[in-house]
Amino acid sequence: MGSVPTIDLTPWFAGTERDRRAVADQVDQALQSVGFFLLTGHGVTADERARVRAAARRFFALPAATKQAYAVTVGGRGWLPPGVEANGYAEGTRTPPDLKESFAVGADAKTGIPEVDAYWFPDNVFPAEIAELRDCVTGYLARMRALADELLTVAAVSMGQTDDFFTRHTGHSTYTMNINWYPPMTLAGPPADGQFRIGPHTDFGTFTILDREPGRGGLQVWSPDDDWEDAPYHPDAFTINTGDLLARWSGDRWKSNRHRVLPPQADAPDEDLVSLVFFYEADWDTMVNAVQPPVGKPNNYPPVVASEFLRRLLDAITVGG
Repeated sequence: MGSVPTIDLTPWFAGTERDRRAVADQVDQALQSVGFFLLTGHGVTADERARVRAAARRFFALPAATKQAYAVTVGGRGWLPPGVEANGYAEGTRTPPDLKESFAVGADAKTGIPEVDAYWFPDNVFPAEIAELRDCVTGYLARMRALADELLTVAAVSMGQTDDFFTRHTGHSTYTMNINWYPPMTLAGPPADGQFRIGPHTDFGTFTILDREPGRGGLQVWSPDDDWEDAPYHPDAFTINTGDLLARWSGDRWKSNRHRVLPPQADAPDEDLVSLVFFYEADWDTMVNAVQPPVGKPNNYPPVVASEFLRRLLDAITVGG
């Protein structure tokens, strides 16, 4: 048995107070032990996820010259070409660029502050060549944001805080979604030494909600036994993990855990995978004060503005940044 549990959210929505408390306790235990869990009972249909993935595959299949019109770098809205991101740098490890392409969207409701809006709330850009991508992605983003707020409510209850302990700071949250395409070895070529589809890293925000496909070159999680283990897969489940901001906010009660996506494998040279990765954060100007004992662990974290904390980490993984 692996270390990543499966948690059913159905009793949280439909059960008694005791049932809700039991779900919150399961989430708390998972976040303390491994920082990951599989989530079922979330209410997002397989069709919603499949429509986003199918439209994205049609985009990634376009010629590179066509996609170039939408090219951006880390933090932008549009196409992240191969070679612009190396997540291993977040750990201070110099690695080759990640073996992937991404299509990035995110929060675009303006604050009226030009320098804030330019970085955190730029307009989403959708390819004219794949007209259906806009509607299915926009709807999916709304579903992910609602689910992320629900998870933050569960997390607050699990710490004995008021329901809105976190969500009172997410009314104008920053968030992004990367649709990652991991091309097959037959297209990408063999990986270089130390090269991954995504290098070892931790995520940066509050919760990450991942919809993934199983594969030989798939997700691995750093286990409590200090070794890599294959992440479990369930076709109806999201993979949920804590980011650095939420771990700090909890006073290190919860773990922001290392993970990676293996490179394409020689025994599966035609394997290509598409992952939908929603990164939730907090209001850009939230002052994050780490929870102190007995709920959090002893810590001397100074208060930090959420967007300043996140930007330092995003800059670290930008190749050439």
